Amino acid sequence: MNTIECWHGQLSDEADQQHWQHLSASELAHAAAFKNPLLRNRYVRVRSYLRQVLAQKLAVAPKTIEFSKAEHGKPYLADYPELAFNLSHSANAWIIAVGWRCRLGVDIEIAKPRTNLPALVEKCFADVEASYWHSLPEHQQTAAFYRFWTHKEAFVKATGRGIALGLKQCVLNPEQSTEFLNVPEEFAPASVWRVLDLDVGCGLVGALAVDNLSADIKLINV
Repeated sequence: MNTIECWHGQLSDEADQQHWQHLSASELAHAAAFKNPLLRNRYVRVRSYLRQVLAQKLAVAPKTIEFSKAEHGKPYLADYPELAFNLSHSANAWIIAVGWRCRLGVDIEIAKPRTNLPALVEKCFADVEASYWHSLPEHQQTAAFYRFWTHKEAFVKATGRGIALGLKQCVLNPEQSTEFLNVPEEFAPASVWRVLDLDVGCGLVGALAVDNLSADIKLINV
């Protein structure tokens, strides 16, 4: 019960009938609204995988799981409030984290070069983080940006507030990016949080944030 499982894999271009059968009526309606078949199939598969992972933890049928939304929109299971979960996907890569009696968030990103990284650093990084990033050799800046970004994103998702919480307010230790120097007061102290790099495949950067310092982390490639 003190293990955080992180299930991850790649999405194929098509969703078979089994994946469709796992979805609720509202999810099916949402899927039908996609005009792009590729995006529709990715949505169906991700929702199906989420239901399958949760169903395995709860020993129930995937289709019977009912989702509720917290005040700021984060999904949770009203019937099983002690089971925390979060998902992220980028292009055809996906990851789902699940754990008991904790707050957790997960994020993955494709680490592609972008011309606007300095502007994003200015907007989303605290001064100490930005100073560290600008001090790096140029060839290290892209990887460092995505490491900081995924760590911050995983944290704000764990809180249930998302980016609206303010990425600048979630300050990582540049020399030890598994630690926070500062977090918003309502989620303090920073010392109760850990954030970890996840090895989820070539070209991807992944991170898990959780307020359980002793949990084991298990990566499961599907």
